[in-house]
Amino acid sequence: MAALTATPVLETARLTLRAPVADDWPGWRDFFASDRARFVGGPMTQPGQSWRAFGHFIGHWVLRGYGMFVLVERDTGLTLGAVGPWFPDGWPEQEIGWTLWRPEAEGKGFAHEAALAARAFAFDRLGWSTAVSYIAPDNAASIALAERLGASPDPRAAIPVFSTGPEPIVVYRHPREDA
Repeated sequence: MAALTATPVLETARLTLRAPVADDWPGWRDFFASDRARFVGGPMTQPGQSWRAFGHFIGHWVLRGYGMFVLVERDTGLTLGAVGPWFPDGWPEQEIGWTLWRPEAEGKGFAHEAALAARAFAFDRLGWSTAVSYIAPDNAASIALAERLGASPDPRAAIPVFSTGPEPIVVYRHPREDA
């Protein structure tokens, strides 16, 4: 099975964060087919739509040299979601994004733990000087996570134009730990 090579792996107390692999496809597909993906372009119901998005997810690593990490629970080996640096062409700023693919992973601090590690990676290893998260205003869980991470709304920040049309977005600016 083909895989990305020489990509970083991050370890936290409970998680391994790694680049995506082909075996992540079923979890991705099932998440994006569900209403749980409504804040990140889903649900994807058209044939091939989630496959193309998965290719974008993996291709970001090839084109940028980094991308969203897949969260794997160390104790169980379960793939829980994705988190990390994201900067597709046309994005006004570098983003820290997250999704939990499994509903049973919510409310356990996995996204927070992973986002802290991914944000440190973006600032320390990628050399980012700033990062934002683009969040739908009715996505209460993501807003709570952004605030728990110390991010705050930045009404002056530019908003990306999504291919699905105009969507309301709140931009949360992340603090640098050393600032």
